[in-house]
Amino acid sequence: MKAKINQEVSVISVFSSKHKTAQPRLINWQNKDYKVGSIGYHHVIYNGTVYHHIFELADIEQTLWFRLNLNTKNLHWTLEEVSDGNAD
Repeated sequence: MKAKINQEVSVISVFSSKHKTAQPRLINWQNKDYKVGSIGYHHVIYNGTVYHHIFELADIEQTLWFRLNLNTKNLHWTLEEVSDGNAD
């Protein structure tokens, strides 16, 4: 089931100077840690003076899918959607 969440979450991310990439590695949502597995999609949305980096990714167990938004103006992470893959 896909659900809209729109809650700020804590994220641990890493930057690779070798590959010039930044990626989330751990999401803390509702006091639970989710290790990031594969990142399926990353794109940037420009809204006025603010860039939003959108990451669509799965947890390491491939049981949940997340859509994260990194706001570059305030550096806050927002969990926009989560899905368990079921079509409820």
